[in-house]
This record gives sequence, C-alpha cells and structure tokens, in this order.
Amino acid sequence: MNVMNWLEAVVYLALLLILAKPLGSFMARVFRGEPTFLTPLLKPVERLLYRAASVDPSEDMPWPKYAAAVMVFNLLGLLAVYGLQRVQNVLPLNPTLMPAVEASSAWNTAVSFASNTNWQGYSGEVTMSYLTQMLGLTVQNFLSAATGIAVFVAFIRGLFLREAKAIGNFWVDATRATLYVLIPLSLVLAVALVSQGVLQTFEAGATVRLLDPTVDATGAVVTHQQLSFFPAASQIAIKQLGTNGGGVWNTNSAHPFENPTPFSNLLENLAILMIPAALCFTFGEMVNDRRQGRAVLAAMTLMFVLLLVPTLLAENAANPILAEIGLVDTAGNMEGKEQRFGASLSALWAVSTTAASNGSVNAMHDSFTPIGGLFPMWAMQLGEVVFGGVGSGLYGLLIFVIVAVFIAGLMVGRTPEYLGKKIEAFEIKMAAIVLLMPVLTVLLGTAIAVLLPAGQAGPLNPGPHGFSEILYAFSSAGNNNGSAFAGISANTAFYNTALGFAMLISRYWLIIPVLAVAGSLAAKKAVSPGAGTLPTHAPLFVLWLIAVVFIVGALSFIPALAIGPIAEQLLLNAGVTF
Repeated sequence: MNVMNWLEAVVYLALLLILAKPLGSFMARVFRGEPTFLTPLLKPVERLLYRAASVDPSEDMPWPKYAAAVMVFNLLGLLAVYGLQRVQNVLPLNPTLMPAVEASSAWNTAVSFASNTNWQGYSGEVTMSYLTQMLGLTVQNFLSAATGIAVFVAFIRGLFLREAKAIGNFWVDATRATLYVLIPLSLVLAVALVSQGVLQTFEAGATVRLLDPTVDATGAVVTHQQLSFFPAASQIAIKQLGTNGGGVWNTNSAHPFENPTPFSNLLENLAILMIPAALCFTFGEMVNDRRQGRAVLAAMTLMFVLLLVPTLLAENAANPILAEIGLVDTAGNMEGKEQRFGASLSALWAVSTTAASNGSVNAMHDSFTPIGGLFPMWAMQLGEVVFGGVGSGLYGLLIFVIVAVFIAGLMVGRTPEYLGKKIEAFEIKMAAIVLLMPVLTVLLGTAIAVLLPAGQAGPLNPGPHGFSEILYAFSSAGNNNGSAFAGISANTAFYNTALGFAMLISRYWLIIPVLAVAGSLAAKKAVSPGAGTLPTHAPLFVLWLIAVVFIVGALSFIPALAIGPIAEQLLLNAGVTF
C-alpha cells in the first residue's frame, strides 16, 4: 500500500465528521419541533399531511401505542410493495414489458425494502418496471429510513424525559424525518449525481454495437447489446442516504450508469455514513449533553477504523496464488473490482456499507480475499452498530451502552446508571433480546441452510468459501444489511422465504424491545450522579464500550468465521485451491 491509499481513507473520514456536526444539530432542532430554515417552506406541507391522514400531532403515545403504529405502518408498506410487484405487468410505466414478479421473490423483496434491508435476489434491470422501482422501492427507501430515525428519536426521549408516560408521536417523528431530512438531502444529492452522469430518464433503453463481437450460449454471433435505462439518480440518492442499498442494476454501485466517476463514488460513499454519524450529534443535543454524542461517535469511528485497516491491507496485498504462477500483482486484489475505483476505494466502500447497514456495493465482495471479506462480514455480525442504519445503528449501540454500564456497575458494586436513569432488570432483559435475536437468526439460519439440500444448492463455490457465502447471506439478512457474497443463487423459494423471515425478525423483534426500554426509562425518576457514577463520556468508557461490542461479536461468530473465511485464508496461504 502507498501513502495515497491511506490518504483516501483519511480524507473520507475527515469529510464525514465535518459534515456530521451541522447536520446533527439541524436534525435535533427538527425533532424538538424548533424552527429551521426549511420551516417556512415545509411547515404548511407538514400540517396538510397531518390533516389528510387525520393525525393529531399533539398526541403523545405510550410505548405500546408507538410500537403498534410502527408495525401497522410497515405492514401496509410491505403489502403495497408485494402487491405492486405481482401486478406490474398490467400497470403503466413499464416500457420494457416486465412480467409480474414471482411470488417468493416478491415476498422477499417486499420484506427487504420495508425492513430497510434491501437485499436483492433478482436483477433489477430485468425484473422491475419503472413504476415498481419508483412507487414501490423508492418510496420504501424513504419510509423505512424514516421509521429507523423515528424509533431512535423515541428512544432518546426515554433517556431525557422524567416520570413520563409517553415517548412521542410516531406519525410526527416519521413525517419530520421524511419531510425535513430525507427529501431535501436526496434532492441535493440526486442533482449532484446527475451532474456526474448518473442516469435519470424514462427512456426504455438503447441498443449499441459491441466493439468486440462475441458469441452467446448457442454459438450465435452477438454484435449488439441492449442497455437498460432507469430514472436512477433519484433512487440512488435515497438508497445511500437512508442506508437502504438496493440498486437499480444488478451490479449496484459498480455499474457505470449508477456510479460513473470517482467523485460520484465519494458522494455516494459519504452519503452512506452521513446521517448515522450526524445522529450522534443529534443525540448529544437532545439529551443536553454533547459529550455523550461525541463519545458514541468516537466509539463508532474507532471501531470503523479497526475494521477498515485490515480490509485495506488485505485487498492491497498480492494474491499468493498469482505469485506462484509468476504474475506480479502491484495493484492489489483487483478481481471483481472496477478499475476506476481500485482496491482501496473498493475496500473503503465495503467496510462503509457493511458497517452502516447499507448493503450497496461498488465491487463484488465475493471476490475479496478471505480476510478482506471477513471484516466486512464481521461488521454486520457486530449488530450493525458501527454507525449502522439511520437511527437503528445508534439505538443499537445505545443498547450496548446500557449493557456496558450494567457490567461496569456489577464490577464496582454500584447500581448502574445512564444519563441519570437507573438500569434495572427490565432494561437488561430487553437489551438481551436486542443483542441475541440477530445472533440466533444468523447462526440458526446458516445451520439450517447447510443441512438442507435446498440450502446446499445455493452456493456456487465448494469448501470454506461456499460456507462463507451462506454465512454472509444470513449475516446480511439477519442484520438488515442487504449486501451479498454474490456467488450464491439466492433467488429460490428456500432462500427467498428463509432470508425474508430473517429480515423480519431482525428488524421488528429489535424495534419492539428498544421501544419497551424507551418507555421504561421515560417513566423513571432522575438520579443525581454520585462519586461512584461511571462517566459515560470519558475515553475510558469509550474503550470499554468498544471492548463489549467486539467481545460479544467475537464470542458469537468467531467459531463460524473459523469454518469459513479463516479456514479459506489458511488454505490459500498453503497454496490449496478449490
């Protein structure tokens, strides 16, 4: 690796942190109901939406009612996306005459986009009509992201409210997240992406002559190629900003129509982590202690760096198999990567997208070296708390904070407290559900898949790498990420169904206990800090929090990783290939 490879990562992180502070402060004002520069323009629209939906914005919801609103809202979105796919063949805005989507694939996609996972077992350019892409998938990109932000805001209220019976209004929180945050940012990013050549068109496509004719599977000479067009920039903007990740084309952000230049690559990569990072500052502002926000941001950033460095080193190293046959590999592992990005920017994107519950890719993760693929996979398995999804990443990390405070309290013999609230049995039980459900979903799903013939038929590679493909698929679905080791045939009835349930469990079996914790904390009295109170903004606590996250991840997944990428790396070093 040269200095430029490291400089790219440093510049990326610097820009990210610079952008996060003002955006975080802006979002704090939005969710506190304070005026912003967008209020004169958008406040009338907000009122109109409440009237149209018969929503009372002054209503304060107890946590069970807030959770019920989340579930009903997301269920309706799921059903709408499923229905739209099943009848897209008879609906307008289908210039290439896409047929109706098969039932199991439609189910998987509907769950995927409603749950902010955006796993795709299909090729977008040959499956979805323009109407399905825009009215179904793009709308859910906004609404699933708004759901995560709303649940985060409700959780924060649980921390700063005192003896309260309610934690806010879901309809207000989701509306403000969409109207004031997601839509304006998406408009700006979409225009910037169009300036870089990202497509935004309703044309059906184009037929172009191949520079180098080839032959098809029947041996016939092929001289022309049909290019698929889409109104893509508008979907790409929210797919990145909302940590959604689902692409218009099968190769996602590696496709030149979706990510044509190094500058578009930088914009899209920044968009992946921008809102999750900014929400740390929002958290600090809303709990009236900015040090707390800086502490969780520091923990996220340090964990991100610890995942990024070995991935960069692995992907910039030469492949030992190529060296054995006399090939000099000075550019790093370039298999499955775009020349316009190279190994370093591909590795940076891979860690960003898996740390952030985004799932978009600008290189094929299945072609990474075993160690290069291990750390993005482990980023997901840590629970998507290293930045994580919009809202969901930070409330997930705050659950880890509660566990870290509880363990530290036991170590010093003091009742654990966080931000003036006692952490008691109920909060720890709910936290255990949040931490264990994704682990159980991933490991049980993987175990079932490797035991059943339908699961064994999925991976296209033998040995440890084939196991890694299955483990990665369930790690992605079971943590609502959406990326894949694409050497697995996942668009089958078995994988569509199993991964769909994994996505449902890991989204909503976490949201409900998180809201339960919020309701429990909101009802508590404030406790004055004492001499034994653990300072949760100090560097020592940041390191302790990182240790807790990594230890839980290591204990849960190192055995499975040992069977997959670790074993594959050892075999690669020994010169064994499959």
